[in-house]
Amino acid sequence: TVLSNVVTIISTIIAMILISIPLTILSLLLMPLFLWLTVKVGRARREVATNTQRTLADMTTITEETLSVSGILLSKAFGRQQFEIGRFRGENERLTGFLLRQTMIGRSFFALVGTFFSITPALVYLVAGWVNADAGFDVIRSGMLVGFTTLQSRLFFPIGSMLQVSTEVQSSLALFDRIFEYLDLPHEIQDAPDAVSIEHVTGHVRLRDVRFRYEEPPEGIPVSPDAPPPGDDDPIPREWTLEGVDLDIRPGQLAALVGPSGAGKTTVTYLVPRLYDVQEGAVEIDGLDIRKIKLESLGEAIGVVTQETYLFHDTVRRNLLYGKPDATDEEMIAAARAANIHDRITELPEGYDTVVGERGYKLSGGEKQRLAIARVVLKDPKILILDEATSSLDTTSERLVQSALEPLMMGRTTIAIAHRLSTILSADVIFVLDRGRIVEQGTHEDLLNRGGLYARVYEQQFRGGQVQAEYEDGVILASGEVVRTAS
Repeated sequence: TVLSNVVTIISTIIAMILISIPLTILSLLLMPLFLWLTVKVGRARREVATNTQRTLADMTTITEETLSVSGILLSKAFGRQQFEIGRFRGENERLTGFLLRQTMIGRSFFALVGTFFSITPALVYLVAGWVNADAGFDVIRSGMLVGFTTLQSRLFFPIGSMLQVSTEVQSSLALFDRIFEYLDLPHEIQDAPDAVSIEHVTGHVRLRDVRFRYEEPPEGIPVSPDAPPPGDDDPIPREWTLEGVDLDIRPGQLAALVGPSGAGKTTVTYLVPRLYDVQEGAVEIDGLDIRKIKLESLGEAIGVVTQETYLFHDTVRRNLLYGKPDATDEEMIAAARAANIHDRITELPEGYDTVVGERGYKLSGGEKQRLAIARVVLKDPKILILDEATSSLDTTSERLVQSALEPLMMGRTTIAIAHRLSTILSADVIFVLDRGRIVEQGTHEDLLNRGGLYARVYEQQFRGGQVQAEYEDGVILASGEVVRTAS
């Protein structure tokens, strides 16, 4: 161990000094040089080890991207398998080079140290013989000389071990630097010291004069499509993604968010569950600023159904129970029935214990949507955030998803990014966003009569009320008739 080596080195040097100070100085003459070289070698190994960790991270990223279900399908569809193999091979060669350098750095140095340790006893004998010959008598007796060289050999092993440990520690420090680089990242979103839990939530949601811009997203949260891209050449510069937004959604209301792409709709849905904090203004639930609410408590009050449904590489059961881990089988099945997915689950090879695959690739888009809805039904939140998916669904799946959503929204405060005519027609209040501002709000009839942006969006997206929504294989008319596109 390091402690035993230190004790051995100190005690041995003291014994050598008691025998002969000149010979001790001779034995330790190059130690300062070796210590300096050890520091230099350690720094070089640390630098190479850092590059090794970065290259390993890059190679891991390539592996995760290309071997994921989406990555495999994309590379095959575009015939880029050889390109991806080349990327991996290039990073692998870089990693191999760094590992070889990390292993070989210092080998010549330690070979030099070993050589010095090997010839030092011979130098001691040579110097002792020269001193005795010059004096004409035994200044250094043979017994003392043998004892000194024995101590010397006992000294060099722990010194070599300590030098070796020092360089290995530098390599380990490079790994620790990488680990602490992540551990020391500041938490962008965290509980305030005086944060409280909320109980008996009624679902009153309020945004008070909110101003928000995207800077650095918290780890793991995607940047909203509302965020202006870097270097945007927009003739009218946008400093804020949301500016002066004021929403008041009463308990149990269905609020529809409507507007062109990039207007700020998705950003609003990110702010309510506090995926981001606003720079100015406040987001409130039941009159309490969400920054004063514990994140766990806030998460229990809000359910989210997004366009891109994320399912874990696990069983249907575990994916459903993610919303409520302590739910009974009866509750889980009831939620699946409410989402029109129970019958499909029972048709799977192992029913609720069937593994759905990475991101649920074994299921269709509509089936994944209904599983996500069942997960939220099981959670039973008072506030529902819904980003309606239409373009990724076919008309058959749409009917099943829509029939699952209708009971889900009943009795809950629902904030929906509306892509369906039925949603905006049944909305209690519609907020029309454009360029980060609310430009109109009211009911469907009121907004149509004003002839503003909502009326234009309504005419373009729903063709004046003739189209319910567009899907990947056609459209559903307001009358319920399905018009399929030619394949």
